Amino acid sequence: MSLIKSATPRNCNRKTLNEEEESGLIQCAHLILPWLTPSELANTSLTCKTLFHFSKTVVGSRCLDASRSFENLPVPFHNTLDKTPYAYFLYTPSQIISSSPSHSPQRQFWGSTFHTKLKPGSLSQRGPISVVADSADFSVGLSRRCEKPGGDCVDAAAELGESDCGCECEKCLEVGDENGVFGCPCSYGVEEVGIASECGPSCRCGLECENRVSQRGIRVRLKIVRVSKKGWGLFADQFIPRGQFICEYAGELLTTKEARRRQKIYDEHASRYGISSALLVVREHLPSGKACLRMNIDATRVGNVARFINHSCDGGNLSTVLVRRSGALLPRLCFFASKVIQEGEELTFSYGEIRLRSEGLPCFCGSSCCFGILPSENT
Repeated sequence: MSLIKSATPRNCNRKTLNEEEESGLIQCAHLILPWLTPSELANTSLTCKTLFHFSKTVVGSRCLDASRSFENLPVPFHNTLDKTPYAYFLYTPSQIISSSPSHSPQRQFWGSTFHTKLKPGSLSQRGPISVVADSADFSVGLSRRCEKPGGDCVDAAAELGESDCGCECEKCLEVGDENGVFGCPCSYGVEEVGIASECGPSCRCGLECENRVSQRGIRVRLKIVRVSKKGWGLFADQFIPRGQFICEYAGELLTTKEARRRQKIYDEHASRYGISSALLVVREHLPSGKACLRMNIDATRVGNVARFINHSCDGGNLSTVLVRRSGALLPRLCFFASKVIQEGEELTFSYGEIRLRSEGLPCFCGSSCCFGILPSENT
């Protein structure tokens, strides 16, 4: 905001500007306005007619693509209920490490049609959903307890690293086949499982490999729609077949200490304003049952389109799958279509069944088995 003020001609409040002033103002607007928050952008638009015009252009551009060109396809906002044009957050297509609040990204270039596609790495300028995985299945709930009776929990953010295992697929081709194609010929099945393995850093195949489905980004048209009572929701903008990969749950990877600190703040906001957070806890238990790996992914401030997926008490139309890549330590939580999804249908899944708070946030999923309140547990 201070940059705009210093770069704006002092007599910008005049009805007309000379050619030199107009040129300088336009140049500054293109460079600075896309970095502003909604409140800063609104205040800047009141400065003069020229900045009002460019601010309106930025808002329109933001509404056209929530992903800021990070994804293969744009994900637009649609709102016919009120005057809220879009939801403001910082975008990342995958997990990023945030060891402390000071390391969290504060701004992101968004809203100009005069910039090239940003790379995911440019982001690191430096109640919660929970998932528990047990060998072949897992359950989903809000802020589920991490510790398993008699076991220890390893904080993934504190123990981040890579394993030296080989490709779990074992069929990855070291040489081209008869057609000259390199990669893994295996099919990717997600119909009956809650945990899946994909080729990863230690494999020789590329993104064209059939066993890297979730690593290619979003490949179906989606849109974010303002829904009565529920706020924003993620909807299909095309027909989606069963088993289709939708997206992963991306956000800041936090230590457990930081996750619990943030959750206290989010709980206060929920009680005051009725706003829920997007803090996700993933726990993968070892077969021995004596330890588990815990990941805390917060998409409240930094995330992707998955942060808009709402809860449904009937289980919804999405299945959640922990995808582990060979050669990588941490799994990724991914969403797949659990049934055929029609164009215009909202994408939902179950946050869980446990409800510790009798006065929790109201649920408006509309299913015949709706409990009336959203699932909730202790962090």
